Amino acid sequence: MALGYVRPARPDEAGDIARIQLSTWRTAYRRLIPRQVLDELDPGWLTERWREAISAPPSPRHRVLIAIEQAESGSEAPAHPVGFIATGPADEAALAPGEEPLPADVAAITDLLVEPRWGRRGHGSRLLSAGVDLWREDGFRTAVGWAYERDPATRGFLASAGWEPDGARRALDVDDLLVPQLRLHVDLTAEPQAG
Repeated sequence: MALGYVRPARPDEAGDIARIQLSTWRTAYRRLIPRQVLDELDPGWLTERWREAISAPPSPRHRVLIAIEQAESGSEAPAHPVGFIATGPADEAALAPGEEPLPADVAAITDLLVEPRWGRRGHGSRLLSAGVDLWREDGFRTAVGWAYERDPATRGFLASAGWEPDGARRALDVDDLLVPQLRLHVDLTAEPQAG
């Protein structure tokens, strides 16, 4: 039996986060993003970007949380970083083309990834729930996140947590290939549903 939990990421885990990101993108998005783009991603560069995001975030409301899976038996049981969420106040990266800035009480998911081999163990739900708790503490009233149109797993996961499309769309230019995305949102002022 395994235990899972979420905590703030540490700077020394930036390499784990980069590994999770690369592994997930190369598995989950291999039919969406050109292979040469995925193959050319530099783990060292990603590691440094994540180290900076963890150790010097733009504001106290920018966070990187990490999901850990740990074997149940004994305190010396190995623990494995298996996913992460990066969030903060909605900025220009959260906008659709031509859209006005979002209100200050809107949070945004920058990344929410669980390495595919660790999927379906509740890590994504724990990450999202921890993010929602922190957003509420920080006074955010709404949260947004982008999903690829051709990524039913992410869209379905967010929909199962009460997220809905808000009508915003964009297409990322990835090596001269336009990859359509849609934005989802959730009301953070609603009372949490009892499980």
